[in-house]
Order: sequence, then structure tokens, then C-alpha cells
Amino acid sequence: MNGTLIDLSRWWTAIRPNVPALVTADDQLTYKELDIWAEALGAMLIEKGVQPGDRVTVMAANCLEYLVLTQGILRAGAIYAPVNPRFTFSEASYMTEQFEPRFIFYDAARKQLAEELAAAIPGIELIELSSASDYRRKVVPRIAREIDSDMPIVIIPTSGSTARPKGVVYSHRSMVGYCAEFAFAEPDAAAEVRVILFAPMCTSAGFVVLTQFLAYGGTLYMDNVFDPDRALQWVVEKKMTMFMGAPVFFERIASCKGFADADMSSIRFTSVGGARVTQKLLDAYLTKGILLRQIYGQTEAGGNATVNTIEASRTNPEKCGRGMPFSQLAVIDVDGKRCPTGIPGEIICRGPGQMMGYWRNPEATAKTIVDGWLHTGDLGVMDEDGLLTMLDRIKDIIISGGLNISAAEVERVVSEFPGVIEVAAIAAHDDKFGETPLVALHATTKIDVAALIAHCDKHLSNYKVPRYVVIEPEPLHRVATGKISKPVLREKYKDAHLRLRKVR
Repeated sequence: MNGTLIDLSRWWTAIRPNVPALVTADDQLTYKELDIWAEALGAMLIEKGVQPGDRVTVMAANCLEYLVLTQGILRAGAIYAPVNPRFTFSEASYMTEQFEPRFIFYDAARKQLAEELAAAIPGIELIELSSASDYRRKVVPRIAREIDSDMPIVIIPTSGSTARPKGVVYSHRSMVGYCAEFAFAEPDAAAEVRVILFAPMCTSAGFVVLTQFLAYGGTLYMDNVFDPDRALQWVVEKKMTMFMGAPVFFERIASCKGFADADMSSIRFTSVGGARVTQKLLDAYLTKGILLRQIYGQTEAGGNATVNTIEASRTNPEKCGRGMPFSQLAVIDVDGKRCPTGIPGEIICRGPGQMMGYWRNPEATAKTIVDGWLHTGDLGVMDEDGLLTMLDRIKDIIISGGLNISAAEVERVVSEFPGVIEVAAIAAHDDKFGETPLVALHATTKIDVAALIAHCDKHLSNYKVPRYVVIEPEPLHRVATGKISKPVLREKYKDAHLRLRKVR
């Protein structure tokens, strides 16, 4: 497809000028108002010298100014390159060095961090995000800059099996294709959509959701944190048509006092990812007339690569579907050959939403995209109907509150602490966030756990810092290849939340 997200935005501005596009607890923008504001911010960036392909970094919590700024960046032909607002200086400086942005927009809570980054990395201009409000009603001539559908538009940092994040690059073409495919597959879900957006804009769950539902002319209700009682209230009062997230979010809503009596009949589509749906959770929502449908995907695939069918979601809720109209799935063995039905192997996929590649990392891109197929690094199996079940993460990640945490990144930071000989990070159960990091380590000297956590606080975002630390008296168990055996550790500490004390 040769169109751009800008074309879609301008189409809905003409067709639905007075329909709410973005809504917060105390403010809202119609499509016409969003168009005016985004155009003005794009013109401002061009006036400041932004050229096509320049990176513009935003380091802030979700807010109306932030969401509109992403649209202004696209109209200027620049690349939106977000940094997680929860990052420490160590994490943020690494990503900023990779992006080499012209500008960093920051909110009040990130002012000091932004100044430290600008001091350490020459050539960056800082802009307070709040200043974007000055352009809200400024009408400017249409930006005449030529925008090609294959131009990169965003770099989403991702945490997978590596100790440092990589940047996943999307283009206008990949995002328009991703949006179009879902609309073909789920036309009822894409029509007149109203959805809650609470994922950070530095993730695919934030940016892709924003992009997707603005592309449908829908209304996005934004909250900068997930509050289950408020989410339930919005579903009921605002007549939400769609809700997506990790199972833990659905579990927390189901535990609300008002859940049993809540009228949730407006919801037409739900999807869950990151963990399997339990039968208990499925049944809780079926009593409300809501079917939870398992998805499989990853940032490199644009978001969702497949969603379980309606029929299979009732009988086999663990399955993830057979792909999408234009997205294909397969399972391969170590030699790259297709696995027979029922035989596990690595999941590979290809489709219109697939990333262009990793930012400035051709070697990693070549290893991940082979002959057009995205090698996910996840273990899955196909049944006789072509339905995929995701079995395990070959890429070693921990999913906490819907956010991916690279186990390798946690291990790298812990291994730098004096005395640590070897370390393994695994997921421990957490009632609030689903999973949280646990590290098991072997050391030559007595480890001051409080000092270790302080060290992690300095180099890792709060949500990545281990909540459980286990000191093993003997070297960690290893498999024949010499790798630490994480299945042994997962079995040993599967009840960590019941018998171990959190270190913070």
C-alpha cells in the first residue's frame, strides 16, 4: 500500500471532524482539533531545522501533548524515537546514543535526566513538552514536505534475549498494512471503535494502538496508569467497544467490587497476550458475554501476528489462531524445515506489519529476518487445523505489568556487582503485575543484598529491578552445553511469591 498515516489522519479530519479522537479524564480533542495541533507542531519542527529522517526523542509520561506530538513528528517527516520515561541515566544514555536525536522533548519529572543527557551527548536541543500546548490552536498552512510510504516513522526499543535493547523500525507502509489487515480480519472490531490506551507510548502496545485506532477514525480514551476501577468505570460509562492487554489486567478488573454488576455489553472485541488465559478468567468474562481471545505477536511483527478464532477461543483458549489474511505462520526445526503437526519448533511469521529491521543493526536484522520470514525466537506448535499454540519463550523475557524485561539485561547489571560469579534472572509470580524478576546468583563473597539492589536501581528502571534475590551456595546448575539451566531454577522457585520475602 502506498498511502501514509498522514493520509489517513487527513481523511478522518474531513469525514469526522467533530468526532472525539483523543479523550482524557479532563480534556479531549476532535479529529479537526487534532489535525490543527499536529500540523502546527510539525511546522514548528521544520522551522527549527528538522529534516526528513532526523530523530526526535520524547521522554515523558503519557499525556495529550505527547500523543499529539507523535503525529506532528510524522508530518515533519522525522522519526519518532521514544525513550522509556522510567529509564535511568544509564539506560537512557545508551538509547540516546543509538538514536542521535536532534531534539529531546521532556516533561517536568524528566527535566534533570534530560539535562544530564544533553550534557553527555553533544548536539541535542532540549524542549519542554509542556511548550507543545502553545501550538494547540495555531492554524498553519498544510505542510508541503513529500512523505514516502517507505520512510521510517518510529524506532521502538525492545527487550528480548539481548543485554541491551534494540530499536525496531516501522514505516508508513508497514503500519498502514498492519491496520488494514486487522480491519479485514475483524471488521466489526474496527468500526466505530472506542478503546482505552494506557500502555506507555515508548512501547508497541502504546504507539501501535494509538496509530491503529486513529487509522480507523476511532476514539481513544487515554490514561497514563492502569487503574482497574477506573478502567471498569470507563468501559461502562463510555461504552468501550474494545479492550486489549495482558491477562493480569483482565484479572485485576475482574477482582473489582463492581465487576459482577457492571454492564460491559458494549465490548465487541477483546484480546490477551503475554501469558495464557486461565479457564477461571475465561469463565469470568464469559458470564459477561465477553470472549477473551489469545493473540501471539511481538514488536518485530508490528504487534499482533495472529488472534485466536472465535470458535477455538471457547474450546481451546490457549491457542493463538492461524495468522491473519496477509500474515502467515509456520513452525520450523533447528535445520529450518517445517515441523509436522504436533511437533514443537521455532515460530516464524511474515506479514505487512513486520518491522523494516533493527535500527543501525544490520547483523541482528539479518539473523532475525531470513528470506522474508521473521524468526521470533519463540517455541510453538501447530495443530491439525493450522492453529498455533505458543509454548515457551526461547527469547528470555519477563513480562511485568505488560512490560517486557530482558532477563539478559538484568543479569548483565547484577553480574557487574562485586563478588558475583554467575547469575540467572527468571520470572517469579506477582499478584499485581503477573510476573516480576527473581535473580539467583552464586558469589565468591558475602553479598550485601541492599547494596546490590541500590546498584540495580542506578542502572535499571524500577520495574526491572529484582524483587527477589536468592544466594546459591553452589554454582548454578548447567546443561550439557554449559548454559545455566533456567527450567531447573523455574521449578525450584515456582512458589517464590509464597515462601520468599521480597527485597523491596
